Amino acid sequence: MRSYSIGEAKTNLSQLIAAAERGEPVEIRRGRTPVARLVPVAPASKPVRKPGALKGKIKVADDFDSWPDDIAKALGIVD
Repeated sequence: MRSYSIGEAKTNLSQLIAAAERGEPVEIRRGRTPVARLVPVAPASKPVRKPGALKGKIKVADDFDSWPDDIAKALGIVD
């Protein structure tokens, strides 16, 4: 495990994060005392999608895609 002082870690933070992403643990110390460790974070798991989970729970009105006459005229849909 590589060890860096806080000042070195501030200067090389991008490289230390890249090393942690590659799976290399990095130790950060204050003086000679280790105070923190950079390790890779496990990727978050995606939720499993279940198609049809809302079947029968959603109802679309019969006039869903009908325009009121005044709005249809304003939009130029009807004369």
